[in-house]
Amino acid sequence: MPYAKTEDGARIAYQPVGDGPPLVLLAGQANSHHWWDGLREDFHGARSTVTLDYRGTGDSDEPQTPCSTRQFARDVIAVLDELGADRADVYGTSMGGRVAQWVAVDHPDRVRRLVLGCTSPGGPHAVDSADDVRRSLAQPDPTEARRALLDLMYTPDWLAHHPGPYGTLGDSGMSARARRGHLAASRQHDAWDALPGITAPTLVLHGTDDRLNPAANAPLLADRIPGARLRLIPGARHAYFEEFRAVAAPLVLDFLDG
Repeated sequence: MPYAKTEDGARIAYQPVGDGPPLVLLAGQANSHHWWDGLREDFHGARSTVTLDYRGTGDSDEPQTPCSTRQFARDVIAVLDELGADRADVYGTSMGGRVAQWVAVDHPDRVRRLVLGCTSPGGPHAVDSADDVRRSLAQPDPTEARRALLDLMYTPDWLAHHPGPYGTLGDSGMSARARRGHLAASRQHDAWDALPGITAPTLVLHGTDDRLNPAANAPLLADRIPGARLRLIPGARHAYFEEFRAVAAPLVLDFLDG
């Protein structure tokens, strides 16, 4: 397992696959690189893919300081440095989209093209999930909470034909401390003032039926980032990239090849 070492000494596990210019794939909150299992192959051919385990997930070190999406972005740069990659395309989904915003803001010379999926700008300008959504995920019965999360990620028809396992429901090996750190990182994210400084060509993707991270955040991002393109996927929930991969992956590839 290759590791990159950050400036503060943390080891970040990463997983490069394939040949060609790199595409960095960033997972959602409290998830490891397994978020992209079975999906990254869609991007192979003309490019390689690079995933990583956030601090506290997979084979990476436990966080020793408070987590933030900006810290996770610095970890992405550490991985690119270890790979010797001067530039990369970056595709972040959910919390990974928040991380990707900071990668593009703080390191514009390292990002060729940027894709932001099912994510938000954070802060007071973002559209939060409804109270009933938050209550459904916070209920004490873990079975019911898992069922609620599945309903937010996928449509009932897709779930009926895909019994799992699912790679998007969180890293079961995470410590409670790390899980709280990821939640805080997502909640405290606010890149609104910095978004107009993104210079990389940007594509914003979102499912129209996403209630976990409401679709109303997509036009906010697209309007705030100069020249950004917006594509909405009808009927898709939060995990549009998996359930609607036949639509989403070509959109991303066309944009990256554009």
